[in-house]
Amino acid sequence: MDIKDLKLLIKLVTETDITEFEMDNSDEKIIIKRGHKPEYVTISSPMAQQYAQPAYQPVQASGAPAAAPAVAPAAPVEEAGDTVTSPIVGTFYAAPGPEAAPYVAVGQVIEKGQVLCIVEAMKLMNEIEAECKCKILKICKDNAQAVEYGDPLFVIQKL
Repeated sequence: MDIKDLKLLIKLVTETDITEFEMDNSDEKIIIKRGHKPEYVTISSPMAQQYAQPAYQPVQASGAPAAAPAVAPAAPVEEAGDTVTSPIVGTFYAAPGPEAAPYVAVGQVIEKGQVLCIVEAMKLMNEIEAECKCKILKICKDNAQAVEYGDPLFVIQKL
């Protein structure tokens, strides 16, 4: 591949939302990467542990025998809920900033139009809003995790 073809290939990659391109044949190997690696921030606090509790735990306490609910409720809660999926490819952010509180927590009831999270795509922050009044049953992604189109972000219960 000559320099002219290489420049054309780089131009095509930069004009699209492709972040990585790799071509390998018997003579050459070309790898083009754009952007930077995301920084991962881990926050440990008693408040974060409170949000990590499964939404079905209170139901178990009022449920029938202790042996049966220990296995059964996990799957039905997720199946019963609706899934909010990512409308774009990008990076999932649960809060507006590294030091800020998350937009939503498991068990929280939110109103229609309330921001659930941000999906960053090519330096644009896209707010994902609730389409209806609902309760958050599960947060499917970790903060600063890459998401694809259609990836589940939240499991909700419409109210």
